[in-house]
Amino acid sequence: MNINCNKPNAHKATMDACLITSLIVLIGISRCYALLDVSGIDPKFSAPIANVTVPVGREGVMTCTVHDLYKYKVAWLRVDTQTILTIETLVITKSERIAITHTEQRIWQLRIKDIRESDKGWYMCQINTDPMKSQMGYLDVVVPPDILDYPTSQDMVVLEGTNVTLTCAATGVPEPTVNWKREGDKSITSVEDSGITSHDGAMLHIYHIQRHNAGSYHCIASNGVPPTVSKRIIVTVNFQPIVRLPTRQYYAELGGRVTLECHSEAQPNSINYWMKGKGEIILQGGTYDSTLEDHVFKVTMRITIRLEKATDYGVYKCVAKNSLGTTEESVRVYRKTSKTKQVENQVIQQSNYLGSTTFLKNYTDNKINEILLTASAASSSCGAHGPFGWLVVGIDEPPEEGIPEPSRVSAKANRKPYDDRPKIAHSSAGMIQQLQRRVQTLKIDTGGMGLDAGSSAELPKIRK
Repeated sequence: MNINCNKPNAHKATMDACLITSLIVLIGISRCYALLDVSGIDPKFSAPIANVTVPVGREGVMTCTVHDLYKYKVAWLRVDTQTILTIETLVITKSERIAITHTEQRIWQLRIKDIRESDKGWYMCQINTDPMKSQMGYLDVVVPPDILDYPTSQDMVVLEGTNVTLTCAATGVPEPTVNWKREGDKSITSVEDSGITSHDGAMLHIYHIQRHNAGSYHCIASNGVPPTVSKRIIVTVNFQPIVRLPTRQYYAELGGRVTLECHSEAQPNSINYWMKGKGEIILQGGTYDSTLEDHVFKVTMRITIRLEKATDYGVYKCVAKNSLGTTEESVRVYRKTSKTKQVENQVIQQSNYLGSTTFLKNYTDNKINEILLTASAASSSCGAHGPFGWLVVGIDEPPEEGIPEPSRVSAKANRKPYDDRPKIAHSSAGMIQQLQRRVQTLKIDTGGMGLDAGSSAELPKIRK
């Protein structure tokens, strides 16, 4: 009758039969040894049993090397449970994970498949001499790291400025170490450019978390047993919208167009729109390009304004609003004239032997409040050169709205002096006095300009 002692869930009677059979075998072997003449034969171990470290789930092999075994037998036992596992080539234990192999009756290997943590411990190799010879080896079982779903932190949403703690619960044998990192090697603290890009420990504390701390955090567990494992935790930081402007001033001509632009960031997502003046919402037109970057909603707002009337100039507001508040920034559109338009600001026409000379002052974006007139004085008498006169025409147009006031500009007269006429006063005070006297005494030569003879031109006030 064949008895299968390795069959799982064997009947109790079958297991008892296996034990009885094992005892009979051992008794028979002992009697055989007693009958044999084994005097002078002394089997011994050729080498100690090496300790073995095996990852869980793999196969563990314990090796026992024997010399001069002759007719003696080798057995494997589990020390802590005092369990006989194998005798020679016979497997005594009921576990199908246990097997025995040998090479030329010298190398005896105990093989344990699908290693479990419970298999860790001391194992003994015995030779049934009298007295018995034995040696032991240790089987260590290591377990790759694993991250537990609880109490490891899950994805979270927090308010900017609060304190946040991330937890990573890892198990394994030996106990794993935990390291925290962010995607892109970004700072792992509330200081954006701190240079601290990693943290060791099961808990990561972020004090007064800021919007730049939003994103993915990786909890990495390792213990030297492959594979290393990690878990990603996404942190979303909610904050009131912020608005940034490329520029706050725009200039355009009447009848033209201007494109306004602003950028907003918010979490959660914001509602964006433009306003005119103090509260008029612009409902039509405009583009709103929204992107999600590092768990922050970023919007680029652009709108084109047609400047058809004067009221189209003024203040425009870029507004971003979410559940945490409203933020707005203002830009101003100013009116300007064409760059090619020339404004005649001052004409000084001189006759007599000096000939006719015209001075033009050109300005577009500049505001000129005061004009300093300079001229050279000719002969005070009619003399041989004959009479001469001055024509002074002043044009003082107000500048377009919003044009910044420039520095004062003075016009100078460039004439070649003649030896037979008075010299020009070179100091500003002397020049002013000469002009004030001349404008009262000299008559205006109309020269066909449409002014009555005898009329006088009023000299603008001059700042000294």
